[in-house]
Amino acid sequence: MPQKLTAEARKAALAKLKDWSEVSGRDAITRKFTFKDFRQAFSFMTKVADVANEMDHHPEWFNVYKTVEVTLSTHDAGGLTELDIKLAEAMDRLAG
Repeated sequence: MPQKLTAEARKAALAKLKDWSEVSGRDAITRKFTFKDFRQAFSFMTKVADVANEMDHHPEWFNVYKTVEVTLSTHDAGGLTELDIKLAEAMDRLAG
């Protein structure tokens, strides 16, 4: 099972992730992606779904029109792990 990140590892990881922030009152990170239109937002979600399935690690997300709001936390570990950081990095790459 993945292990929760230490405070030091969390700080270092967040420093490398652009536009991601900690969720208040929860051991998780979040980011809001904004695209040109719904088609681009849905295409992004489809690509992320493939990566998430390969990782066996799935995001919490919410989509309205051209925005996708994402929250990442590893429920089995009770908080943020390296899996969340890797998925966040993949999302950043896929968003362009």
